[in-house]
Amino acid sequence: MATIENKAFEDTFLVQGMSCAACASSVESILQHTDGVAEAEVNFAAHTVKVKYAENLAPQVLKEALQSIGYDLDLEAKDREQDLKRKEQQERRYKQLKKQTLGSALLSLPVFIIGMFFGNWSWGPWISAVLSLPVLFVFGGHFYRNAWKQLKHGLATMDTLVALSTGIAYTFSLFNTFYPEFWISRGLEAHVYFEAAVVIVTFVSLGKTLEERAKSSTSQALEKLLNLQAKQVIRLRDGEEEEVEIEDLQAGDLVRVKAGQSIPVDGILHQGSASIDESMLSGESIPISKEEGDKLYAGTLAQKGSFVLKVDQIGEDTVLAQIIRLVKEAQSSKAPVQDLVNKIAGIFVPVVIGIAILTFGVWMIWGGEEAFARALYTAIAVLVIACPCALGLATPTAIMVGVGKGAENNILVRNAESLERAREVDLLLLDKTGTLTRGKPEVLEAEWKLDVKDFAPVLLALQQQSEHPLATALVRHLRTQGHKATEQQNFEAIEGRGVKISIPSGEEYASGNAQFLADWNLSPAQGLSAKAQKWAQQGATVLYFFNREQIIAQFAIGDQLKEGSAEAIKTLQKDGLELMIISGDNAQTTAYWAEELGISNFRAEVLPQDKGSIVRDLQAQGRKVAMVGDGINDSEALAQADLGIAMGHGSDIAMEVAPMTLMSSDLRLIPKAFHLSKLTLQGIHQNLFWAFIYNLIGIPIAAGILYPFTGFLLDPMIAGAAMAFSSVSVVLNSLRLRGRKL
Repeated sequence: MATIENKAFEDTFLVQGMSCAACASSVESILQHTDGVAEAEVNFAAHTVKVKYAENLAPQVLKEALQSIGYDLDLEAKDREQDLKRKEQQERRYKQLKKQTLGSALLSLPVFIIGMFFGNWSWGPWISAVLSLPVLFVFGGHFYRNAWKQLKHGLATMDTLVALSTGIAYTFSLFNTFYPEFWISRGLEAHVYFEAAVVIVTFVSLGKTLEERAKSSTSQALEKLLNLQAKQVIRLRDGEEEEVEIEDLQAGDLVRVKAGQSIPVDGILHQGSASIDESMLSGESIPISKEEGDKLYAGTLAQKGSFVLKVDQIGEDTVLAQIIRLVKEAQSSKAPVQDLVNKIAGIFVPVVIGIAILTFGVWMIWGGEEAFARALYTAIAVLVIACPCALGLATPTAIMVGVGKGAENNILVRNAESLERAREVDLLLLDKTGTLTRGKPEVLEAEWKLDVKDFAPVLLALQQQSEHPLATALVRHLRTQGHKATEQQNFEAIEGRGVKISIPSGEEYASGNAQFLADWNLSPAQGLSAKAQKWAQQGATVLYFFNREQIIAQFAIGDQLKEGSAEAIKTLQKDGLELMIISGDNAQTTAYWAEELGISNFRAEVLPQDKGSIVRDLQAQGRKVAMVGDGINDSEALAQADLGIAMGHGSDIAMEVAPMTLMSSDLRLIPKAFHLSKLTLQGIHQNLFWAFIYNLIGIPIAAGILYPFTGFLLDPMIAGAAMAFSSVSVVLNSLRLRGRKL
């Protein structure tokens, strides 16, 4: 593999001409050995290749490298255009395969009838030879062209197997048609196998046609997301409306959106009001009322009202575009088990050819009077029945359907590896605020020692600069009472403790938890009642407001469980997962919520930087850890965990580092995500089992292993039919997941 010294690019291209897993292996091999390429990863099911290559390497070089072995790259199509072209390519290939299959079938039928029922007719071989020509070299000509191009580079694929088996059968039959006396003079019959050759091509073409049709169904979820993207919008300029392409929009433009239309881009409701269906993002079917200043997202549906949207994010920056990108990347990614499959696929065809030669040799030695005929018959059957396609499709089709199923259920999977890891998880860590609870706490009770009128403006100035949910609750509480912030300076946030400021007179004020209070040499018992302990026992968080001399006030700030949290916890525990709450709250508050949810294990007063350490410590004990969180402070733990699950309404950073994202705040999606993993891996393993078993059983039978016991030899035509439908069965098995409930 080439090394890259300068800046590397990463691009995904459409690949044209792949017909089996060995093709995918050949494409990867050629690209990886192209100077300047660091990595090439093919998704056979999606017909794409992701390439990391040097800045000074022209993509045209990649295209020419693949053209030399019979494949091609589409360098022009990008993003949405690439998705459309891939769909067009699939439809075009499907139509082409249908024509080839129909043409092959029409000409193969009389050849089959002659071979099966009129074997002694003197004109039969001659008619069959003529009718077989267009079947093999017109409708099936691509098998021979591709096999020849690959042979020149020392490669072998399914095209090689088909070309060898049918070519040998036709050539041998043609020889026997012209020179039957060669065998008759030796006391043997001059058998012809034209029907076997043409029926093999027909069955393989039929199998590829059905496979192509089935594969197109694996990307339906992605197509649904793509269809949410608007193509044209009504832009407002100087009071006038004009219809423009969405690509022409810029940040700050005003767009008219009418009831029933999808919102084209992310933006702010600039004028009017609306009722928006955000189910594609949140999974919630109840429309959300939006007023001026509220955030709107591309792909959501305007149900009522006509309004004006001010463009904020366009193109690849919209939430919908990011979701589509994640789904595409995940569907193109490989599960770790695929590495083994790729290695097998890379040597599969040469090994099969070797088995066919060995079979031929064994039958030539021990085949009796008709040794040559039987040797040829069985060697052809071995070449035909071997199916690298089933192996190649086993993993990617299951991954594509699984990732798509997740997207339809508001579970975004970033890569296939996370689906495999989810199965191994035995301990799930749950952040409390914003994950188990709503993350929108309210002030339940306040107790002031000093005059509220004098000090509330200072507290407001202190808290309004903090982004912490507790600070937001306190600011909302003070503003509803009519307080306004005083002038302040030197704001500072102390991680895991609280915040502090100075006012123009030079005095310092702070607000935070009991640990921060202790840092200022103060105690909760100084000057205020013992309500703080009672509040904590009732699940509220206690926040103190103080200066260097004394505590000025204390507040009980409470949160509420999200709807469905308790149900999700019970389901996860029923599924055998051990749960642990990790919270920055004090021990009493955290213990209260743990008891409410029936979770015996928890860690309280955990600083953000300690969450990652906790995950590492648990992993060192041999635990497979999943972490669920929603904030920037959870990012390290999400990245460190064996499986990170981010809440979709949380921090962008949390979503960026987590391999899974729940687009709804509903915790009931977590057991669904684990069930999705289980079903997807179950599909992969079933596919691989049947693909391996098919070849392990089919190849020996084709070689004639049953003949000494039963006198049975597998007809090459039947072998062709079995090979054709083995890959179709793998795709259909993957598609079963679409109908399963999570």
